[in-house]
Amino acid sequence: MADIDRLLEAMRKYQATELLIEEGKRPNLVVGGSPVAVSYPELDKSAILRLITEMSGGATASRLETERAANFSYTTPSGIPVVGIASAQGEGLRVKFRPGPEGAGAAAAPAAPSAPVKGAAPDRLHALLALLVSRRASDLHLSAMNRPILRLDGEMVVLEDHPVLSPHDTERMLLDVAPAKNRRDFQERDDTDFAMHVDGLGRFRVNLFRDRRGIGGVFRVVPAQPMSIEEIGLAPPLVDKIVNLNKGLVLVTGPTGSGKSTTLTALIDRINATRPAHIITIEDPIEFLHENRRSLVNQREIGEHTRSFKQALRAALREDPDIILVGEMRDLETTAIAIETAETGHLVFGTLHTTTAVSTVSRVVDQFPADRQAQIRLMLADSLKVVLCQGLCKREGGGRVAALEILIGTGAVANMIREGKTFQIPSIMQSSRAEGMNLLNDALCELVRKKVVSPLEAYSKAMDKSGLKILYEKHSIPIPK
Repeated sequence: MADIDRLLEAMRKYQATELLIEEGKRPNLVVGGSPVAVSYPELDKSAILRLITEMSGGATASRLETERAANFSYTTPSGIPVVGIASAQGEGLRVKFRPGPEGAGAAAAPAAPSAPVKGAAPDRLHALLALLVSRRASDLHLSAMNRPILRLDGEMVVLEDHPVLSPHDTERMLLDVAPAKNRRDFQERDDTDFAMHVDGLGRFRVNLFRDRRGIGGVFRVVPAQPMSIEEIGLAPPLVDKIVNLNKGLVLVTGPTGSGKSTTLTALIDRINATRPAHIITIEDPIEFLHENRRSLVNQREIGEHTRSFKQALRAALREDPDIILVGEMRDLETTAIAIETAETGHLVFGTLHTTTAVSTVSRVVDQFPADRQAQIRLMLADSLKVVLCQGLCKREGGGRVAALEILIGTGAVANMIREGKTFQIPSIMQSSRAEGMNLLNDALCELVRKKVVSPLEAYSKAMDKSGLKILYEKHSIPIPK
């Protein structure tokens, strides 16, 4: 009920004319005559009937069963009146909520106590997710024939006091929370991704997969509030440079689990708070929900609102954007469109799974056939503004901290990209610290000198370990053995 109340209140906030809930589909808010899907699980017939009963009593649900149609009134806990119009036709059960008459809220009966609906976390999973949140871990791993495992400060921690999960229990627990579309995807492909909200705990990004023992799932915590730029460790001059760009390509890179989404969310949140712009995000799945502040933010989810990154990116060009976030530049065509979009007057944010700034530039160019690479180097040289390459280190005393390698698209860097001399870029970065550039080894060494991370932890995250050893010697830091 709490989530339905939130959606009903959002109907007023966004001046929607209708909230539509249909059997087997995600709810939609109708804004300006167009349906807008909202983040809420799909409901089956029994769940919708239960919802109607909680809002209006059993008589309405009984009338719907016999007469195939029924109207009722309801008032949210904050006093917003709505009218429910329910019908049970050939296409299934559906309920339209429309704004009720003003002043009706005062006389309305209080809302009935909430009850779980299909798609809410079952008790056993809810307990594990609550533990995930309370321990401030980043991920919960569930797989058949294993005990649950938390990733805590980067380490895998087995929950020894929890029983081993059977294949049957694991499948029932995981598939119960998957939306109907994702259950179908899982049956066809043996893996699927989605985001889910659990009352009292927050949002989670979920991946379900099948291995030799049965079904498995990984739940990643999506913070309720984005981390601030300061918490991530980005210097204010660099942040100002990024959020005030009018066009160009900004890449946030790093291995899986390195916090790329967190950094992108913080940057989009800062733009949303400071600039009147139209921001389109293309994500798989949508994680953090951006409310409109100074900007208009449209968030599209792969598989839910569009078929693919490249299709959504092409469509975005006809949607009058200022800023486009591409959750993943997965293929050559998506990368090509992103570069062209950045070159022709839009600010584009994207991600790659690369571990250094130089490898990022090389990865972009190497995706293309040899006969196109010279042209791509020219386009990339003109459009690339910033590369933020990050890795997460265990913080001394608990938690994790990002080590950031920063490449800025200066004239010298553009020349090296244009001429295919990317191997010379680290030298430019080394001599351009005053402009905000930073090598990963310098970032790691600085974290060690400030006693934020241990020398051994920083050494384990270094790509150029011999170079970090030289920095340790220069600063009299004991070299890990």
